Amino acid sequence: MICKTFFSSWLAGLLLVGLAARADEIPVAVAANFTAPFKKIAAAFEQETGHKVVASFGSTGKFYAQIRNGAPFEILLAADDETPAKLVKEGTAVGASQYSYATGKLVLWSAKPGVVDAKGEVLKGGGFDHIALADPKLAPYGAAAVEAMKKLGVYDSLAPKIVTGETIAQAFQFVSSGNSLLGFVALAQVLKDGKIEGSAWVVPSDLYTTIRQDAVLLAPGKGKAGPLALLQFLRSPPSQAVITSYGYELGK
Repeated sequence: MICKTFFSSWLAGLLLVGLAARADEIPVAVAANFTAPFKKIAAAFEQETGHKVVASFGSTGKFYAQIRNGAPFEILLAADDETPAKLVKEGTAVGASQYSYATGKLVLWSAKPGVVDAKGEVLKGGGFDHIALADPKLAPYGAAAVEAMKKLGVYDSLAPKIVTGETIAQAFQFVSSGNSLLGFVALAQVLKDGKIEGSAWVVPSDLYTTIRQDAVLLAPGKGKAGPLALLQFLRSPPSQAVITSYGYELGK
């Protein structure tokens, strides 16, 4: 992991090069779980800088494939730290720019009150037809859900009931629409003004690998003022306040 002091010095130096440049249009690939906070951050960034953010929201695995195939994204806000590291290794991202912008939390959630208990015992009872999660091959939150179920010893019994969405946003839709009584989603998706609507169990962090979400500058954005400014803005106190308000911990 690149130390914060080195990253800040590197970024500040590059920003000086582009201060006089005209406003940029910045294509950003954003992990689906980070949709709501990023929309707020992007709006504030646009107002402050004049740059335009063009955000696409989806699964980190799908974005990885698109970037490898030449998609012109300039920044990736991933749902893990492994994908940005792979892109750096493969030469399609700038290594010194990678840092953790947030640490995510997994939650078992139902749109209906009283369904999910405070200890997640509903998983052992199995009194439901479907349980939703994001595709574990594409989405880190889906992989975390599978890992948690296996550690709890319920995966084999629940496997026939699992319905997968391509993204965590689709898994959330399955539950919010009632097509699935419950499912594993990101805490940020269900936290509204500090409260969770419906019923939920925040999955203990020792049941799954830490969901460290990293940002990285991609090759098409190298040397451009807009992407560099956005990465800097993402680390600002106002942006970090938005991030923590959605239940994330700040990246380390």
